[in-house]
Amino acid sequence: MGNTTSRLTNTLVKQSKVREKEYNLADGDGLYLRIRPSGTRSWLFNYPRPFSKQRTNLSLGKYPYLSLADARSEAQGFKHLLAKDVDPKAYVIEQSKKEGLAYLTTFEVVAKKWLARKRENISTSYYKKITSRLQLHVYKKLGKTPLHKVNAADTIEILEPLAKEGKLETIDNICGWINEIMVYAVNTGLIFSNPLSGIRKAFNAPKTVNLPTLKPEELPELMLVLEL
Repeated sequence: MGNTTSRLTNTLVKQSKVREKEYNLADGDGLYLRIRPSGTRSWLFNYPRPFSKQRTNLSLGKYPYLSLADARSEAQGFKHLLAKDVDPKAYVIEQSKKEGLAYLTTFEVVAKKWLARKRENISTSYYKKITSRLQLHVYKKLGKTPLHKVNAADTIEILEPLAKEGKLETIDNICGWINEIMVYAVNTGLIFSNPLSGIRKAFNAPKTVNLPTLKPEELPELMLVLEL
């Protein structure tokens, strides 16, 4: 693939003709449009790999889904990586692995790992309470969300129906558990920070109900009951 001083234009790319054999149109700086006999047009970035200097192609995407301008932008980004001796192909593979792992690490998956650890220190009844509340009010809408996409606005919206029903104590409990889950995620290196740390403040606090006090004249009766 030889270099050329002429650059591609949108018109030239759009009007490029199919031939019996595949061929490439060069845009310069390692960017090429490969045209196959099937009519498929794909952008390629051709570059020398760091250290070995062996030339290789990196597929950027198909035209017209990836425009000429966007292909140039991606190629420029890879040139910046090469300036730092970072192999673009290795970089793309590594990023794909990270994104794949991020999408497998959903809120529900992490919540269940947290709950399994917490179960060792709580009663069976409390464990069942947490599990049922999360399943009923949280997992249905937040469970499949990748952890790195969990945010305060969406979480508050999920809990709004409980607020309208006046179930403020339930909200208070859920906010506490959700924050424990997110702190667990931070401490295990899954996310860098907890975006839900302030969601409790979006709701009214549950009212504290004080236990009734006994009148002095009622104490003798209480003592008799306790002795029974």
